[in-house]
Amino acid sequence: MQNEQLITITSPLNDSILGNVRAMTKSDIDEVILKSKKVFDTWRAVPLNERCEILYKAASILVTRVDELTDLLIKEVGKDKKSAKSEIIRTADFIRFTIETAKNIHGESINGDSFAGYYSNKFALVEREPIGVVLAISPFNYPINLAASKIAPALVAGNTVIFKPATMGSLCGVRLAEIFVEAGVPNDAIQVVTGKGSEIGDYLITHKGINFINFTGSTEVGQNIAKKVQMVPLLMELGGKDAAIVLPDADLEITAKNIVSGAFSYSGQRCTAVKRVLVLEEIADQLVEKILDQMKQLTVGNPLYGDVDIVPLINTKAADFVSELIEDAKEKGATLRYGGEREGNLIYPTLFDHVTTDMRVAWEEPFGPVLPIIRVKTVDEAIDIANKSEYGLQSSVFTENINNAFNVARKLEVGMVQVNNKTERGPDHFPFMGVKNSGIGVQGIRYSIEAMTRIKGIVVNLYD
Repeated sequence: MQNEQLITITSPLNDSILGNVRAMTKSDIDEVILKSKKVFDTWRAVPLNERCEILYKAASILVTRVDELTDLLIKEVGKDKKSAKSEIIRTADFIRFTIETAKNIHGESINGDSFAGYYSNKFALVEREPIGVVLAISPFNYPINLAASKIAPALVAGNTVIFKPATMGSLCGVRLAEIFVEAGVPNDAIQVVTGKGSEIGDYLITHKGINFINFTGSTEVGQNIAKKVQMVPLLMELGGKDAAIVLPDADLEITAKNIVSGAFSYSGQRCTAVKRVLVLEEIADQLVEKILDQMKQLTVGNPLYGDVDIVPLINTKAADFVSELIEDAKEKGATLRYGGEREGNLIYPTLFDHVTTDMRVAWEEPFGPVLPIIRVKTVDEAIDIANKSEYGLQSSVFTENINNAFNVARKLEVGMVQVNNKTERGPDHFPFMGVKNSGIGVQGIRYSIEAMTRIKGIVVNLYD
């Protein structure tokens, strides 16, 4: 294999070379999809209980490799050790629960005489069948978990999978696919595609051999996919600008802890990170001080050398973008209360107070450790600002009044509202979805399996 056919993967932590993946071509894509098509009928014919046993084995292998995979996650995507290990364990649990859920998804029968008219001689059997070849595209930030959340439901339903990991995270992705194969999934039923999106991305998503696309990533890329595919169902988790709305009766200690955890975990490189705080003016000063107290406890550094909370961002482009948002906020008069420093791609946890709606940080998703505080006069103003966002992934509302919580939650244009908790994904069997530019369709174990299957009705006509 020639060098020009390889992509070198380096660590965002110290630029060390971790390995290489293939820079696949369009002809490679054709070959991979053809193999996937050929094995589809074989894999779908494997009884559900046997597919489940294979996936159980994959989950067990993941747990036995937890130390190895944790080390790779730290080096390849810059996660802290605790978060990396948690991702592996959570993924194994996800696969197991996927199996149990699949065993309890059944078809139904419908009697014709339940509908007005003369249909007593008819009944329908409604079955679910696999949809075909699923293209699973995962992001860098959860290269094991967000990959498995697509792959496991697809496989257990009888589909075959073409898996395209992000370039940063592709070594983790390859290792995950190898584990599924080691557990017993046929080689061609799960195949990894690696390469530059600029060269093979459009060809892959528009390929006639793809029957379903399950994508997690940026809104920009998601919109490009949605524009270019035709008559192919989509399941998408895209960007967010999750707001934490803090009402006057909130427990500010609990609120501050959740906001800081939600905003700065993995340096804010999460779609569900808390990305802005909308707080009533009468309690804003108190809340900001409590947030500052929590932020001062965050540790900053390189996870290769110890346990830290704030890690370097995935690359220079990401760090440059966050720096732009910080500088824009400074220039437009926001009060920098904490942080703002940068060392290479490491940006210190940053808190801005008195952010106004003319500042970019009020609207743009930073995917980094910067948190804006927007003071509002009324709850309706907070809801209005939250809803003006192009995004609609999640929001939090902090209050000790359940009526106020439901009142705010029902007015927010998002897929999910957390009450007295940071915005986050999970538990994994809960529905997870975004509205507006934050996604298409519903994820969560049962919902993902249903999305990647199709209903077929068989009508039986009885004769006297």
